[in-house]
Amino acid sequence: MSIPMLTLGGVPIVPHSGTAALSLSKLRGSARARMSRGKLVQMTHWSGKAAGTISGQGFMPPGLDGLNYDGPLELLSVQQENITVPELSVALSSTPRPDCQPWAEALVGTKWHRTSCDFVDGVATATPVAGATLYSFFWLPAYWVFAEDPDKGADHTGASRPCSWSFSWEEA
Repeated sequence: MSIPMLTLGGVPIVPHSGTAALSLSKLRGSARARMSRGKLVQMTHWSGKAAGTISGQGFMPPGLDGLNYDGPLELLSVQQENITVPELSVALSSTPRPDCQPWAEALVGTKWHRTSCDFVDGVATATPVAGATLYSFFWLPAYWVFAEDPDKGADHTGASRPCSWSFSWEEA
């Protein structure tokens, strides 16, 4: 399977801009509190959002200077998400990219085997594999995000990849 390009606001970050390094954090509004006898409880008001940073170093900048960072932008990520369960179906925790369908693998003994996967209404379903004990579902997510205008650097002192860049993002 070939991995599609990382894209922000419809602008693909081409290989000449460098291989992107991605980080992802799950966000949620929660707090922990101790009750009268010391029992710790967690109160969660919301969950299911993400944030992260993306950076690269290449022969040219990423080409994102023309984007309007005042509103949300579509981020088509290349960072895999994954859920492993003993069941054939699972609700994915984020929306897959429209240009890359989720895929699945089945664990038989100690080896993973690719199996076909259907995706309908947020649920991925693997085709059963004889002897499988676990199914692992993978996808590349798409987010609507608020992003920062990228920080950029240039090193023309003989560096092999003179253009560096990075930006942070948070799901809208």
